[in-house]
Amino acid sequence: MKKGDIGVGLFVLSAIIFFIIPMPSILLDVFLALNISISMIILFNSMFAKEALDMSFFPTMLLFTTLFRISLNISSTKLILLYGNPGSVVRTFGQFVGGGNLITGSIVFVILVLVQFIVINKGSERVSEVTARFTLDAMPGKQMAIDADLNTGAITDVEAQQRRNKIQEEASFFGAMDGATKYVKGDATAGLIITIINLVGGMAMGVMFQNLTMQEAVSRFTILTIGDGLVSQIPSLMISLATGIIVTKASKNADMGDILIKQLFSIPKVLYMVGGSMLFLGIVTPLPFLIFAVYGTMFIITGFLIQKKIGIENIEVEVNEEEADADEIRRPENVVSLLQVDPIELEFGYGIIPLADVNQGGDLLDRVVMIRRQVALELGCVVPIIRLRDNIQLNPNQYIIKIKGVPVSEGEILFDHYMAMNPGYVEEEITGIPTFEPSFHLPAIWINENQRERAETLGYTVVDPPSIIATHLTEIIRKHLDELLTRQDVQGLINNVKEANTTLVDELVPKLLGVGEIQKVLQNLLREGISIRDLITIFETLADYASTTRDTDILTEYVRQSLKRAISNKYFPHNETTSVVTLDPKIEQDIMESVKQTEQGAYLTLDPEKSQNIISALSEEITKLQNLGKNPIIITSPIVRMYFKKLTSDYFKDLVVISYNEIDSNVELQSVGMVTI
Repeated sequence: MKKGDIGVGLFVLSAIIFFIIPMPSILLDVFLALNISISMIILFNSMFAKEALDMSFFPTMLLFTTLFRISLNISSTKLILLYGNPGSVVRTFGQFVGGGNLITGSIVFVILVLVQFIVINKGSERVSEVTARFTLDAMPGKQMAIDADLNTGAITDVEAQQRRNKIQEEASFFGAMDGATKYVKGDATAGLIITIINLVGGMAMGVMFQNLTMQEAVSRFTILTIGDGLVSQIPSLMISLATGIIVTKASKNADMGDILIKQLFSIPKVLYMVGGSMLFLGIVTPLPFLIFAVYGTMFIITGFLIQKKIGIENIEVEVNEEEADADEIRRPENVVSLLQVDPIELEFGYGIIPLADVNQGGDLLDRVVMIRRQVALELGCVVPIIRLRDNIQLNPNQYIIKIKGVPVSEGEILFDHYMAMNPGYVEEEITGIPTFEPSFHLPAIWINENQRERAETLGYTVVDPPSIIATHLTEIIRKHLDELLTRQDVQGLINNVKEANTTLVDELVPKLLGVGEIQKVLQNLLREGISIRDLITIFETLADYASTTRDTDILTEYVRQSLKRAISNKYFPHNETTSVVTLDPKIEQDIMESVKQTEQGAYLTLDPEKSQNIISALSEEITKLQNLGKNPIIITSPIVRMYFKKLTSDYFKDLVVISYNEIDSNVELQSVGMVTI
């Protein structure tokens, strides 16, 4: 056994033995002194503990010390009743502490008991009940907060477990304190009862068995009873005080003394007011002038010194902040933060600020969140954080969209106006300010609030400024999403798939393809507006064909064929016949003959004149489709599709090139022309 275990065991065992075996008065003096010492130790430990859990065994200490004190009280009672001699400690407390006067000692004792019983014990009991209740009620919220920090990576598993253990310890501690305060309350009650028994029984024993007169018996046993009561109640009072301190302790960062001094003597004007009031009372009233003047002067001087100290501290803080700012500017690595480029930025003039300010009713931030959600559902890719910032160098109503720090598009709106667009069938015109819709460059008109209802009635499409900006931003993100897809993003997508498809991912990465090669395939799909949300199908196809080729362009074509249902659903509506243009087989043959294979991939070596003729013929066919109100879609053979798309991408950004293998069997098509030369 450890020495500590032996000591605690002897302490508890001695308390039980004292109930049974009579104790010599000299030994009682020793243990009474020990009881007072332990009470002081507990009191001062509770005062200077950083937090309540530093005294986590306080309820157990409370039980042990209460038992030990009652056993000493019983032993002293035996000595008082049997011999009238409970030892020097009890007698000294009765004569010296009690003032050697029966009435004075009795009043002091009664006041002591009342203070402990009514003030300290009652308050501690109530605080313990409330604290225990609130601690238990707060446990679920604290657990959720820990789980949230763990999920976001703010803390580790070890730290999370430590916090959970601390919450459980707090709940157990305050729950135990709620019951332990009953010990203190019962101890005070028991001390009062034992004191009455000592007084009555002592006088009876003195008169009946010690041949004392009633006056002698009252004098002797009253002093001894008061001494016995005081010697037990004073340690009990210290334990009660320690209990109150523990359950009311609020700070976890400093000692109680530092906090109390700082909170009481930290505001100079309070000390000035107190000092002035004390001087006023000493001069004007009959109160002792010297005492009040000393106190008033002392508080005023203290306030002056604290104000001076605060001023010095403020100067030091300012100097430290200036030095820190200067050090930050001088630091060589400070330039590194300037090298970071935001993937997407929306800069706007000061006239658009109300649209982005929530306090002014703006909902542009909410719309940006919805854009990220919409693109994720539509194309299966997570859009990077969109940075919004105002730029005083822009026109008040102007905005610029940047991709990786480079402006790619811009627009201008009129605040408190609406943009009305003619869908093509509205004949009646409305007055307004002519403009162009920034996303698709369609003709439009700015109208005011009063014209809005009439424009909608006529059939115009009417949108507000936040919708214009949000639509423009969405289209720009769609067009440049392939540039925004990084290797880190691809790794995140791979990890998401791996959670439920471990075998597939382990076979594909890195055995067959690296993250960079998968990134190229996904970028090829996004570049043509194909959703990558069905990553399982994409990865299955890559795993099937990566063993035969690692050309990312060819792998992209295989993936597109696997996604033919999604591609057909995107471009060919159900139960409708879609008008398309086909490609002359001779042109396809010429394109395939001009393909050159290299280690870096394939490229076209088509004659420039022939390329220009193909572009001219394609332009004529696209014009036919547009005159019919149809989207420009051209159908090619699978092997030619990617080369023809590369050939035409610089001339026709919105041209959709689809191979026969990417069309679902239930799709109805109608060829309205053929690209031929």
